[in-house]
Amino acid sequence: MMTPVASAFRRKIDPIVREPIFGAVPARDGIRFRVWAPAAHGVELRVRRGSRVESHQPLKDDEGIWTVHVTAARPGDQYAYVLDDGEPLPDPASRCQPDGVHGWSEIVDPCAFAWRDDAWKRLDPRDAVLYELHVGAFTPEGTFAAAAERLEDVRDLGVTAIEIMPVADFPGSRNWGYDGVCLFAPARAYGRPDDLRALVDRAHRLGLAVVLDVVYNHFGPEGAYLHRFAPAFFTDRHTTPWGVAINLDGPGSSVVRRFITDNALHWIDEYHIDGLRLDATHALVDEGPRPFVAELVAACHRYEAGHRYEAGHRYTQIHTDTDDDVPHHVLVYAEDHRNLAHMVEDAALGGWDVDGVWADDFHHIMRRMIAGDAYGYYGDYGGSTEELATALRDGWLYSGQRSPTKGQPRGTDPSRVALRRLVICLQNHDQIGNRALGDRIHRGVDPAVWRAAVALLLTAPMTPLLFMGQEWSAGTPFLFFTDFEPELGRKVVEGRRREFREFPEFSTPEGAARIPDSQAPETFEASKLRWSERTRPEHACVLALHRELLRLRQNVRAMKATDDAEGKAIAPDGETIAFRRRDGDADLLVAVRLNGAGRTDLSPLASTAGRDRWDAVVTTEDPRFCDDAMPSRIDPAVPAVEFLRPGAVILKRVTSSLVEK
Repeated sequence: MMTPVASAFRRKIDPIVREPIFGAVPARDGIRFRVWAPAAHGVELRVRRGSRVESHQPLKDDEGIWTVHVTAARPGDQYAYVLDDGEPLPDPASRCQPDGVHGWSEIVDPCAFAWRDDAWKRLDPRDAVLYELHVGAFTPEGTFAAAAERLEDVRDLGVTAIEIMPVADFPGSRNWGYDGVCLFAPARAYGRPDDLRALVDRAHRLGLAVVLDVVYNHFGPEGAYLHRFAPAFFTDRHTTPWGVAINLDGPGSSVVRRFITDNALHWIDEYHIDGLRLDATHALVDEGPRPFVAELVAACHRYEAGHRYEAGHRYTQIHTDTDDDVPHHVLVYAEDHRNLAHMVEDAALGGWDVDGVWADDFHHIMRRMIAGDAYGYYGDYGGSTEELATALRDGWLYSGQRSPTKGQPRGTDPSRVALRRLVICLQNHDQIGNRALGDRIHRGVDPAVWRAAVALLLTAPMTPLLFMGQEWSAGTPFLFFTDFEPELGRKVVEGRRREFREFPEFSTPEGAARIPDSQAPETFEASKLRWSERTRPEHACVLALHRELLRLRQNVRAMKATDDAEGKAIAPDGETIAFRRRDGDADLLVAVRLNGAGRTDLSPLASTAGRDRWDAVVTTEDPRFCDDAMPSRIDPAVPAVEFLRPGAVILKRVTSSLVEK
């Protein structure tokens, strides 16, 4: 039975045609420049070609937006704005910063790239398996071009979408991306704008969707000039972990909303991005009548590819499906720890219609169970199989209960939320990089336990996310790294080391010195994947397990993310989690033991009569996945599994008629 929330994929959405609002936009003859500077009394545009600089005078409208059309300007020229006779400043909506975030901006023609992804179809989120990567650390070269060369390996793994950490240009040559200051300009450290287009184009031709992580809740601490142009972009009426908030509900907020929406559609339109991951939406504080996140999601869903600029340029048409059973809109995911069901409920039910939200309870329960972490927000979890069963049934654990660490209720009822709208993981950039030593979870747990955890992640009814290198249990950490100007960089390093003073191992000066210097180039270098590891036996077997589980998920409809709002999960005992996945003729049981040995009776889940039997499809004790296999003993009639150590078994029901044959 189709749940109400699934109807969002069947409805027709009236499309919109995008006309770029801000920045230097190629027009039919020349370039149209537009910038928001409501507090400036005078704005001068300077355009530079070689050693020649021309000055132009934009006109200001009632909202403080300045516009000028320059017929002599062309792509490749550089330009800057002068506010009230000050120094030249880069455009807040610059498409390229060739000399860094403090330098002049460059005019870019987004239509000059020769796209070859005409046959690409947007991703059905029920098929989504996300693979998060950092462009700079994904390859030794750390560029868009080098990342494109590795996409075939990612495709062959069995994932369906890469999720690229933020690429908005940042100060220096290395950064996680969450300190971006030029929201429209791909980081020059990774390449030119067309290099990013080439990466997306290759992904599409390999059958991979591209989701881009975008940050709209704050700007980085160095190189952000937007406050010089428009102080009204920010407000002290609200605060965030990064200071004052983005102004989404005060005077001037209508232009702020347009600026951010223009940026989101710019990535989708000018770079053929298939989806966005909105960073920390809980920090987008908005007390206005229409939630900005809902407004942004609606604009992205209504976007129509293949339209004309006002300039007469035409983009390559990206195929959009007309089959009512397949979604045809751009996907929008949100990182939000509040467990708010209305964010991912259908708009017809009063929800925000976000396509997916990070469901961190799964990660936190698993981390408590298999790694023993109990500090910080892990204190909200006991790490029990009952908690895990609740998260797999409902989507998250906290649905209004009091959080011990926060001292207040957290979460809402997820009973109308399709499980496919919840993104779960065992590791991501935050859960690794925000640890003092950037250590990955598989480095601290028994290999058999890790294999069991991987099987659980990749067979769960939610949308799974992998972090780059997880597929082969990468030996490299993912550390926090920056390249700020020296004085700011020193403060960042000191602040980070202060954060970990509560931990005994880092409480002394000697312990604090063990925390890598985020400004040091070697910290960044240590975080880069070593692709040669994949061929070593201990890594190759983990890679084989990921591939086999993802092959099963790809080929068996019952194993994909589900439109159902409730999963069939139980905790047979204190060490084991089990759940059933059914779709059409496919009927499977997943049993995962996360600690010790023991027998697990699955008959409460099986509920089948007669002579049906349950045969093993995948087991983590297959010799392909470990060199010291200890196969579980399976009773196919009960069914039941006797685990000799932690592991996972996937069983498929064979009906009595087939058994007789």
